[in-house]
Amino acid sequence: MNRLVHAIAISVLALSLAPVAADAAPHKRVAKKEAHASIVKRARVSKTYTVPRSPMVARQSRSIVRLAPAKPSFGEMAGLHATQDELDLRSSVALVIDQDSNEILLRKNDSAVLPIASITKLMTGLVISEAKLPMDEAVTISQDDVDTEKFTGSRLRVGATLTRGELMQLALMSSENRAAHALGRTYPGGLNAFVEAMNSRAKLLGMNDTKYVEPTGLSSRNQSSAQDLARLVAFASNDPMLRELTTTPERQVEVGNRTMQFHTTNRLVKNPAWEIGLQKTGYIAEAGQCLVMQAKVAGRKLIMVFLDSAGKLSRIGDAERVRKWVETHSPSGLPSPNTIIRQVNG
Repeated sequence: MNRLVHAIAISVLALSLAPVAADAAPHKRVAKKEAHASIVKRARVSKTYTVPRSPMVARQSRSIVRLAPAKPSFGEMAGLHATQDELDLRSSVALVIDQDSNEILLRKNDSAVLPIASITKLMTGLVISEAKLPMDEAVTISQDDVDTEKFTGSRLRVGATLTRGELMQLALMSSENRAAHALGRTYPGGLNAFVEAMNSRAKLLGMNDTKYVEPTGLSSRNQSSAQDLARLVAFASNDPMLRELTTTPERQVEVGNRTMQFHTTNRLVKNPAWEIGLQKTGYIAEAGQCLVMQAKVAGRKLIMVFLDSAGKLSRIGDAERVRKWVETHSPSGLPSPNTIIRQVNG
C-alpha cells in the first residue's frame, strides 16, 4: 500500500514538473534568438552610420558638406558688377566699336584694367605670326610647359611632339595652355624674350594699360582694359593666319600614335547666325568669363569686348544681346553711347 502511494506521488510530481521542463527549452531558444537579434541589430546600426545606405541618411551626410565660397573676380571686388545698363549685360566691362568708322556703339567700364585670362593668347599668336617662324618645325612639350600657376590639366602630355603650326591652332582654337607656353618657350631668346616681345608689341599698338607676364593667361598679372583689347582685336583681325586659326571649329591632331580631336572654346563659331572674323575666349577666377570678337553684324564690322562676365554662358549671352540690339536698329537709329550704357571708369 505504501509502495502504491509512493508510486502515485512520484507520477503526480513528474506530471506537474513536465510543463515546466517543456517551456524551459523554448525560452532558452528565444533568449538565444533575442540575443542574436540584438547583436545583429547593433551591428546593422553601426554599419548604417559608418556606411550610410538609406537615401535619408545619404542626404543628411551630403547636407553637412561645406563647399569653399567662389573666389571673387577683380571686377567684383572693385564693385564693377553694380553698374547697370539697358541691355542687362552680365559682363561688368563691355565695349562695342564699329571697326570702319571707329564709332563707339556701346561702352561700360571700358577703361577698367582687369586680368584678361586666355585673351592673352591672342597676343601670343600675334607675336609668333609676326616672327615668321617655321610653322612646320617640331616642338616637344616639356615639363616647363606644365601649369604651376593654377595646376590645370592638359591633353598634351610631356614628351608629345607637334608642329609649331599645330600648337598655334590648339592655343588659339582650344585655348590649350601647354601649347601656348611651348610657343613662348621656343621663341628665339626663350620665354623672357617672348614676354618682352609681347609687351613691346602692346606698346606699339597703343595698349598703354596692358601688361603681360607669361603667354597663357593663367596669371592674373596679365592685365588690360577693354579699350586696349579693342585695339588688339582690330589689328589682329587683319592677320590671315590668326583669322583662320581662331575661327576653326575643330581639328584632328596626330600626337604620337594617337589621333586627338580638339574643338573651339567659342560655340558662336559654329552658329550660322554669326559671321565671325576673329575671336578668343578666356577664363580664370580672377578675370571671370571673357570674350573678344570681330564679327559682321547687320552689314557692319564690329569689335566686341566682354570682360568679367558672371556665369559660364553669360559672355555668349551678352554677345547675342548686342547682336540683336544692333540688328533691330538702323545705324542712324542707334542711341548715343552715353544714353545706352552709363560710362563708369574703373
